Amino acid sequence: MRTTEPVWFKSSYSGGGGGNCVEVAVRPKTVLVRDSKDTRKQSLAVSRDAWSAFTTLVSDSRV
Repeated sequence: MRTTEPVWFKSSYSGGGGGNCVEVAVRPKTVLVRDSKDTRKQSLAVSRDAWSAFTTLVSDSRV
């Protein structure tokens, strides 16, 4: 079985000030989410459907 490391990225809205940022990595069946300040901690894995619903909700200007 071949394993590749996830490719992590931050939002283009994240500033360079080292604040409260998360990084995400998209996998075939999941989206991984981790704290950008402490990348050694366990990441959170959510389904792609759940991630899509979350990003849709937070992008709604009424929230």
